[in-house]
Amino acid sequence: MTALLITLALIVIGYLFGRHAERSHFRRLREGEAELQSLLTFSDKRIPEQFQPCRVQLVGGNTVVAVDYFKTIAAALRNLFGGRVTAYESLIERARRESLLRMKREAQALGATAVFNVRLETSSITKGARDQQVSVEVYAYGTAVIPQHEPV
Repeated sequence: MTALLITLALIVIGYLFGRHAERSHFRRLREGEAELQSLLTFSDKRIPEQFQPCRVQLVGGNTVVAVDYFKTIAAALRNLFGGRVTAYESLIERARRESLLRMKREAQALGATAVFNVRLETSSITKGARDQQVSVEVYAYGTAVIPQHEPV
């Protein structure tokens, strides 16, 4: 009986710490996005005339996320009943937003005013037992546009 109570207590503690960590990460993402909102991102391949003359450079940011035990349990329960697996959706959303922030920070460090041709790639890093996905990478990349002033 004691072992069961300890196991349940550890599960509850792990769940609460995981929720706290996820909320903290979303808060930091919102702060970073607000800080970098003036750095524009576009999926367009062509750089418009108003950004000319410019210098360009490839920038990117990647994030690897691991599925925690509690999200695995929630997903397994959802698989029994069907429907959206929101536990995984929030994990992927955090990875996507973090990757875009890292890309924008790299562009900002170069003095860029915009990033064009922004693309996102995802890949599975490892697989667990019975092809259960354990880690996923999200990579955001694009072309940073760095303004150059014409000589007078």
